[in-house]
Amino acid sequence: MYINITTSETGDNKGSCGALVNYLEKENRDKKSLDRHEKWFNGNSNGIRPHEVRIGIDNNIAKLGKEDSKFFLINISPSQKELAHLISQYGEEGAKERLKEFAIGVMDEYAKNFKRDTIRDHRDLLWFGKLENYRYYGYNDKEVKNGTKQRGERKEGQQLHLQIIVSRKDITNRIKLSPQNTSRGKNASHSAKLGQFDRTAFKQSGETLFDEIFGFERGLKERMDYANTMKNGTAKQKAQLHAVSALAERYPQLQTSHLTDSFMKDINTEKHSDVGGLLSSIAGGAWGLFEMLLEPAFDASGGQQTVASEEERKRRRRKKNQGMKR
Repeated sequence: MYINITTSETGDNKGSCGALVNYLEKENRDKKSLDRHEKWFNGNSNGIRPHEVRIGIDNNIAKLGKEDSKFFLINISPSQKELAHLISQYGEEGAKERLKEFAIGVMDEYAKNFKRDTIRDHRDLLWFGKLENYRYYGYNDKEVKNGTKQRGERKEGQQLHLQIIVSRKDITNRIKLSPQNTSRGKNASHSAKLGQFDRTAFKQSGETLFDEIFGFERGLKERMDYANTMKNGTAKQKAQLHAVSALAERYPQLQTSHLTDSFMKDINTEKHSDVGGLLSSIAGGAWGLFEMLLEPAFDASGGQQTVASEEERKRRRRKKNQGMKR
C-alpha cells in the first residue's frame, strides 16, 4: 500500500485548486457520456461535480496568506496484489466502491493524526476524493528512459488508485491543519499542542486499516515497517529482521499478521540482544517451531554477518571519502 501526501500534482497549492481538479478530470475527458464519468466523492456524497470541488476548497481559506498552502493532495495506491485480492472478493466494480469506502477510513485516520479534540474524523475535514483507473508512464520511469515506453502511455495491469484533495482548513474554516508540520515538542502533549503530524504513523494506519477491513494477509516483506527497518534501522535490527525473513520463507505460518506484528515489535524495540535471542523467543513461543533451530541448513547468524559486513563496508567508504576530502 502506497500512501503519499504532496502539495499538488500540478506543482502549486498556494492558489486555486482549479488546475489540479482539471488535471484529475483527465480520464473523464475521454468519455463522451456524462453517465460514464467518474464522479468526485466524500463521506456525504458520491456524485460531486468538479466545480463543486473547486468552489468548496477555494472558499475555505480564511486567514491564510498568499504564500500559505491552501490544500494538500493525498495519493492512495494499492499494490497489484492488494487490487487482485479486492477484485477476487468483490469484482472490478465492487472493488471500486469498496476503495471509496476505504478512503473514508483513511481520512478518519488523517484527522486523528492531528490529535486535536475538535478534529475527530473525516466529517471534521473538508475533502473530496476521485477514483482513477489508469496510470501513465512519465519521464522519470526507467521504461521511458530506455525507450521501451513512451511518455503518456498507459501502464499495464490493474492501476486503480485514489486521489484526495483536502483543505488546509477544517470544515468550519477556523482551524489550520497541515501534514507538513512535523515539529516535535518536548513530549507527547507538547507535540500535540504544536499540531505535529506523524506521516509515518498515518501511512502505517492506512496499511493496517486495509488489512483489517479486507482480510488481507500481508507478507513480511510487503509490510511498511519491514521496509522502514531495512532502510533506517540499526545494524542489530536489520540483522534480526534478515534472519526472521529467511525463517519466514521456510515457515509460511510465521507470516500471519498477529505473529509478524509481535516479532516486528520485538525487533523495533530491540527487545532481544542478538539474533539468537529473537529466534529462541520465536521457537519457544506457542507456534511449535522449536525444530527449526535444530536444522543444520538454517544459519541463524547469517543475517547478522551479512548486515554487519555491509555496515563495515559503508564505514570504510565513509572513512575513505573523508580522507579524499582532506
